[in-house]
Amino acid sequence: MITAGDFRNGVTFEEDGNVMQIIEFQHVKPGKGAAFVRTKVKNVITGSVVEKTYNPSAKFPTAFVERKDMQYSYSDGELYHFMDQETFEDVPVNAADVGENFKFVKEEMMCKVLSYKGKVFGVEPPNFVELQVTQTDPGFAGNTATNATKPATLETGAEIRVPLFIDEGELIRIDTRTGEYMERVK
Repeated sequence: MITAGDFRNGVTFEEDGNVMQIIEFQHVKPGKGAAFVRTKVKNVITGSVVEKTYNPSAKFPTAFVERKDMQYSYSDGELYHFMDQETFEDVPVNAADVGENFKFVKEEMMCKVLSYKGKVFGVEPPNFVELQVTQTDPGFAGNTATNATKPATLETGAEIRVPLFIDEGELIRIDTRTGEYMERVK
């Protein structure tokens, strides 16, 4: 059990049959009245985020979310298949559960598959990936003071904006959380 007074960022707990994760919290002691905990919580199954307040003495059962490293194998339309590195078992995940940032993942990359009581509800791709630019306009030395960018298509089919000096065939590093170009890979 965990009390609302013990809330910290990233803590997961069960509330009304849902698994919730603390995104932000603030302990408030007003001049008048009782203290309370103001939070922003995310339902880890549905992804919805709500703001709630709790009495600091309220108790909740702790929820243990399993984050397991698995290798992305392939996609067959509606299902994405991952291989457990210990048991070599195939784990299918619905397309709705992989998330928008999964477009930067190519086959054989390691991802974290999130599950609660055996039910898979999400996939976390690596924070940074190195992908090859397959299509973009020819590069040229431009005015770098303006931070000018151009569209580029990557080997996974994802489209991002890259600096003017990037050419086709170059390997670049991308932050999968923001979908932004980070740097050239030598």
